[in-house]
Amino acid sequence: MRKIGYVRVSSVDQNPSRQLKQLEEIGVDILFQEKVSGASQDRPELKRMMSELQSEDTIYVTDLTRITRSTRDLFELVDEIKDKGANLKSIKDTWLDLSEDNPYSQFLMTVMGGVNQLERDLIRMRQREGIELAKKEGKYKGRVKKYHKDHAGMKHALGLYEKGDMTVKQICEITSISPASFYRKLKEYKRDAEKQI
Repeated sequence: MRKIGYVRVSSVDQNPSRQLKQLEEIGVDILFQEKVSGASQDRPELKRMMSELQSEDTIYVTDLTRITRSTRDLFELVDEIKDKGANLKSIKDTWLDLSEDNPYSQFLMTVMGGVNQLERDLIRMRQREGIELAKKEGKYKGRVKKYHKDHAGMKHALGLYEKGDMTVKQICEITSISPASFYRKLKEYKRDAEKQI
């Protein structure tokens, strides 16, 4: 039976010291730590921790946002932890306890999942209503194109292409523009050039 601590900060300039201090006070045996966005699916230390998790281990986090990206992600993680006969505890979210002597956790997780889903649905509904209103008032312009006609990097890329002494791969490496974006813009560029003939 081990106490395992998991610490995550979203970026390299964020300081994990608060999380580390709280977990040290509990007295964890092993600590997994990473600097990666919660939205990212690539969380190598979390994967390593889960692969090394043993029966009767308990994972400790300062709060659930450190270990999960979404409610769905939390449910999947909880299922995996329970399948291994382990436990998950959060310092902030004291209601969460996967042990059998705490029957309220699953109920509260289900309620929380429903509330989070409702919140997401309401946000999407408000966004749609806002867009519809903006369209009626003639204020909605849609998503701003990343590579607009005055984009310096794309202008440079098209200029290099016109010279004809470089491959598309070389041009994209120099200008840091993806080949897909360049080919798309090149198609527009050629179409506009044909119209002017």
